[in-house]
Amino acid sequence: MPVRIELRRFRTVEPVWDTLIEVYAEVRADRLHDPHYSVERYAERLARHAVEPGWETVVGYDGDVPVGYAYGNRIEYGDRYWGRITSPLPESLTRTPTLALKEIMVREPWRKTGASIAIHDDLLSGRPETQVTLMVNPLAGDGKVHRLYETWGYTDLGVSQPSPDSPVLTAMVRALRVPTS
Repeated sequence: MPVRIELRRFRTVEPVWDTLIEVYAEVRADRLHDPHYSVERYAERLARHAVEPGWETVVGYDGDVPVGYAYGNRIEYGDRYWGRITSPLPESLTRTPTLALKEIMVREPWRKTGASIAIHDDLLSGRPETQVTLMVNPLAGDGKVHRLYETWGYTDLGVSQPSPDSPVLTAMVRALRVPTS
């Protein structure tokens, strides 16, 4: 049964910094020993991402309890994001205004309730870009996370390793607004 959550949008990180860190640490608790997934490294990435153009987050709440969040920012032609993908990309793709979905996290009790797609879709709503891209660890959830993104309309672009100690990720893309039939 879908859960009803309140979705709140923020264009600066300060009001939700602690919430994002708290949710991240809980969701990644089993990986925090890995330097790439440590809270300190996540905080560094969050601080860097939060000052990039068009940064925005949507946090879902069940009452006063944060359920999860998604955040992203706009990337332009020539952004290092595109350059890290190993497959050659058509210029028409990399010149298209794009939202880079950098993180999406949902706490365990709210998984499989519709919370993740609600948070995702709310972040995408009202954005000026025409497409959205994300990177996913193809091993996450034994491939379930990657398959979930495919059901949301994403297709594979290639692979990327954003930092030397990060896992090899699959880059995916889709139109920002998927037409409904």
